[in-house]
Amino acid sequence: MQPNGCLLLGMAEPAAHDVFKALADPTRRRLLDNLNANDGQTLQQLCEGLAMARQSVSKHLAVLEDAQLVATVRRGREKLHYLNAAPINAIADRWITKYNRERATALADLKNALESTTMGKPSFVYTTYIHTTPEELWVALTDPAFTSRYWGATFTTDWKPGSTMAWTYAGITIEDPEQVVLESDPFTRLSYTWQSTTDEFGKAVGFSDDLIAKLQSERRSKVAFEIEPAGDQVKLTVIHDDFDEDSATLPNVSGGWPMVLSALKTLLETGTTELAMDLSRAQRERAVADAS
Repeated sequence: MQPNGCLLLGMAEPAAHDVFKALADPTRRRLLDNLNANDGQTLQQLCEGLAMARQSVSKHLAVLEDAQLVATVRRGREKLHYLNAAPINAIADRWITKYNRERATALADLKNALESTTMGKPSFVYTTYIHTTPEELWVALTDPAFTSRYWGATFTTDWKPGSTMAWTYAGITIEDPEQVVLESDPFTRLSYTWQSTTDEFGKAVGFSDDLIAKLQSERRSKVAFEIEPAGDQVKLTVIHDDFDEDSATLPNVSGGWPMVLSALKTLLETGTTELAMDLSRAQRERAVADAS
């Protein structure tokens, strides 16, 4: 593991002033508002309603990408743009945590910046930069000794494409033949189907019977981790998609992923984590409210 250093500065990670500078321009804020309302748009879609040339919009998007407030994912010939809350989340960790993070969350719900119910494209995209190596990050994503520390979950599998996965969380093991590894390219890309919601697991985390039934009725989503070297850091992009329309799973994972990835980053950069990865009462209440 590598030393911590400043979490907001680095060769690939944006400095705080770059984030604030990007947010200072009203046109760029409007683009972010547009993505907040409808995430995963092409350049052509983002140009609609803006009284400026396509090239000008591209320049504004480049500034937002440099500040990592926008992440992009290619789907065929299309380049889709997503609002990425990681830099704002890092700023919140730096200045807001010591006060009252729950109040800040109530004022600026990250979930709204991360969700999209449009079918046929990723519904959740989150990009973060970590001072580590691709090899260490891969181990942190797959080794139970690491996942138990920042996530509270462990996986039993050989990590070969097509292999089944057993999830263990809070002492409950979830086994299902549809929980499988989809892709496994060490140090580059990992993808698998999402866990089942069993009655035992749902009751353990405080889900209502109605929410458990709704989660069990939905088609299985999938998550992918894309790992790219970025100077002395590693760029990690998490893409979680294939949700039903009006999914109850989507708001649940959208609220959880920023916490999990923040804890992963802290663990790899400092060797410790301050976040408990069990579902808090606030998360459970929010998941129930969003699904109702």
